[in-house]
Formats: sequence, C-alpha cells, structure tokens
Amino acid sequence: MALLHLLHRAAPHRGFSLSAVTVDHRLRPEAAAEAHAVARFCAGLGVPHETLVWDHGAIQGNVMDEARRARISLISAWARAKGIGHVALGHTADDRAEGFLMGLGRASGLDGLTGLRPFWREAGVWWGRPLLLHGRQELRAYLTRHGIGWIDDPTNEDDRFARIRARRALAALAPLGITIDRLATTIDALTEARRALEAATKAAAARMDCAAGALRIGQQDLADLPREIRRRLLTAAIRWMGGADYPPREAKVAHLLEALDEGRDATLGGVRFRSRKGGVSITREPRAACGPVAIGQVWDHRWQVEGPDLPGAHVAALGAEGLRQVADWRQSGLARDVLAVTPAIWQGKRLIAAPSCEKTGQWRATCCPSFVTFILSD
Repeated sequence: MALLHLLHRAAPHRGFSLSAVTVDHRLRPEAAAEAHAVARFCAGLGVPHETLVWDHGAIQGNVMDEARRARISLISAWARAKGIGHVALGHTADDRAEGFLMGLGRASGLDGLTGLRPFWREAGVWWGRPLLLHGRQELRAYLTRHGIGWIDDPTNEDDRFARIRARRALAALAPLGITIDRLATTIDALTEARRALEAATKAAAARMDCAAGALRIGQQDLADLPREIRRRLLTAAIRWMGGADYPPREAKVAHLLEALDEGRDATLGGVRFRSRKGGVSITREPRAACGPVAIGQVWDHRWQVEGPDLPGAHVAALGAEGLRQVADWRQSGLARDVLAVTPAIWQGKRLIAAPSCEKTGQWRATCCPSFVTFILSD
C-alpha cells in the first residue's frame, strides 16, 4: 500500500503512468475481499487496477515458492499484454534481513546471502524493489501519517513458513546487536564483493562468441579462469538458456567443471556442453526446448519472434524436420545442433520461416535479454 501511494505521488513528476495488480492466490478465503479493498483504494486514486487469480489444484512441495512462481508468471503475462515494461514490488529491508538468515540456514553462498535483488529482468519484464532500504515500521508510519489503512496477512504469524521463523529469530537476536540495520550493512558489504565477481564474470563472458542463442569459448580461455568465475559463467549460461530461477546444485556444477576440464561432453539443466576443436560449445538441449507458442509470446524462456500477422502460425523449434525444409541452411555458417534449437515459424507441419538461417526476410528472432545483459541483470 505504501509503494502504491508513493508511486502514485511520484508519477506526475517522473513522467510515467501507473497501473496496479493484485494476485489472489486462492490460499485464504479472505484474499478476494482484500483484493477488492485494494481495488477500491486504487479507484479513489484514479489508478487502474486488476485482480489476477491463481487457479491451482493441490500444491506439491513448497507453497511459498510455488506462490512466488505463480505471481511472476501471472504478473509478467499481465504486464506484457498491457505493454508495461516495469513492475515494482514492495519488499522491504525486513524482507532482506529475513532472507539473509534463511540463506545462513541453507548454507548458501555469496549470492544466497546477498538475497533480494533491487533490479532484474525476468519473463520479458523489468522488476524492481524500490523500498529495500526502508523497514516495515517506517512504511507503516508513512501510511498512518497519510491516513491509509493496510491489511496484515495472517500467514505472517504461521510458524510453518521459514520466513516467519526467520522474522521471529531476528527479534530474538536484537539484544546481541544483530538488527535489521546491522544486517543491512553486512549485506551491503557482501553485495560489493558479489559485484566484483560479477564484473569478472562479465569480462569472461566477453571472451565468448554468441550466435543464434548458442555460446562458445576456447578451452584454454575457460581453463585459465578462476574456478569461481568458471562456475558463475557456466551456471549463468544454464539459467539463460534453460530459464531456471536458481542455479543447479553445487555438486552437479562440480561434475560439469570436472567433465570440461577432462575434455568430455556433458549436459546439465537442459543445456548441452561439447568440447570441439579447442573450444567448448554451449547449446540448448533439444529435448528440453519448450513446445509451440503463439506468435508474440516468448518462446523457450528467451526468444522473441517478430514478423507479419499470419493466421494459424505458431513458434516452435526448427528441429530436424525444419532443417530438411531449408535447403541452404549451411550458408548460415552455423552448426546443425545450434540451428535445430532456434525458433521457427510453422503453420501445421509446414515451415514458414527460419529466421536464424536467413540473412534477410520478414521474420526476426532475438534472444532477450542477451547473455551479457542477463549476467548484468541477474
């Protein structure tokens, strides 16, 4: 509520238009009424509002994580449909500190401990957390000053959730001087260290060739990198191609590094690594590529296809069948395994266009974000 009111006040001065969206997760019967209350508040401000409903059956595994994934999916689809490029979330300094404690409990590395990112790109949308330097009490005081009410989520008192246990642990640690402000200072220092590693990873990424969504780096160039930079570079490639929210488990990454050091091929996270002619090529694993999507939708997590409006057309992998229908694909200079996992435009079983094979044409396929941009925004 504080974020909504602050952005509403800032919009006329910063030159942006504002819309609001609420997700009803259908996890509590009160959620629909709460979303309606937000809608009434937005109507009073003159801010367009929409409620999105998460239709789900039985939820397997981590409820909080599944709900987060659902929010990202629903809100990003809503934003893209409305031409909205930036979405702001209301996480606070308290959330950041709680995430740090949860990371300690999982024995997380540097990335896990530095926690909530202030800005990143996902699912075709830029996401931001402008309130990370402000605590809940500060925001509640702001709302009180402006006569604005808010609703406390009752799950914030449910000890079944790790975040709530971390919240209570913070209160218990305060007498030792381990406060939200002190943890913020620690997180900021760790964030600076992480940024130094990210800069080194970006420099390493600049050594890589990128063509048609595939990557290649010289074996010696890869071997010369410090192990942590190699790990970051390869896990970034896996997440960029596979669309995973989190990197693979450390043990699996260690096996991948060992295989590449020995010149062996490997597959991890839907990505194929091959040692060929003094270099390592990194491509999407064909069987892991996503199925068909409508024109205009993001295909396989990162591909955006633009072209004429063609009734009945869809985007899917070029594949072996598509390559058979492109007589001169070799003129592209790209390998078969690279082109097979690029997007193509189909009508039924008839290939309409293969943008990565064609120098010119009505259709264009781009990876968004690029690999280097992904590393910077991750």
